[in-house]
Amino acid sequence: MDSMTDPQAPDVLALEDGRRLAYHRTPARDEGAARPGVVFLGGFRSDMTGTKATHLEAACRARGLAFLRFDYTGHGASSGDFEADGCIGAWARDAADALDRLTQGPQVLVGSSMGGWIALLLAKRRPERLAGLVTVAAAPDFTEDSMWPAFSEAQRAELLDTGRLPLPSEYSDEPYVITRRLIEDGREHLVLREPLELPFPVRMLQGTADADVPQEKALTLLAHAEGPDIRLLLSKGSDHRFSGPRELAMLERALDEVAGPA
Repeated sequence: MDSMTDPQAPDVLALEDGRRLAYHRTPARDEGAARPGVVFLGGFRSDMTGTKATHLEAACRARGLAFLRFDYTGHGASSGDFEADGCIGAWARDAADALDRLTQGPQVLVGSSMGGWIALLLAKRRPERLAGLVTVAAAPDFTEDSMWPAFSEAQRAELLDTGRLPLPSEYSDEPYVITRRLIEDGREHLVLREPLELPFPVRMLQGTADADVPQEKALTLLAHAEGPDIRLLLSKGSDHRFSGPRELAMLERALDEVAGPA
């Protein structure tokens, strides 16, 4: 949820259905090198100007790796309305379009919070495009496993009757709205109810002091996923932002393990 002012205007991917996805893309230092690019997938109500996204951009530039960060529909500088257009399926479609149209060759996905769920959906849909996966406080299936159970009976009734439920936000003075569409669409994109094959290196980072995504979720994902090289790294005392110097250093090390040596 953290963000900063971007020093330059983003480019825009204009899609046939009218969506306009804002993005920043850094080319690889050596376009002919056989090294994967990196795509950052942000979290729920976050944008591409956050600390992790911009830090990774600088880290990839230093390593000569191609890097892409972008805003989902209804987020940041992209088109669309968060409440009217927002749902997991729409954001996964945005991510697939960004992957298909703005990158070439194998990619390492770095998914933060909800971006971890989006990354897992891409791993199911585009496994041939992926060289690896890094998640930070991944929140797969959070609409069904975290949001819906936390609602009171009165809140569920309001959501079903009106289609929307305003909730207070610790990140803003303005409430954020959960829609019936978000909950119902989430049920169509669950990844922890069926086999989840991840046939590439995977590093999952998780803070033990995360109040939004508890470490039990990371353990559930670790137990559920199948693959030859999947590791979970816990950071004692780290919260959901995972954006301090220690956490960002962990993120860089995880990227190096997955992307391979320079």
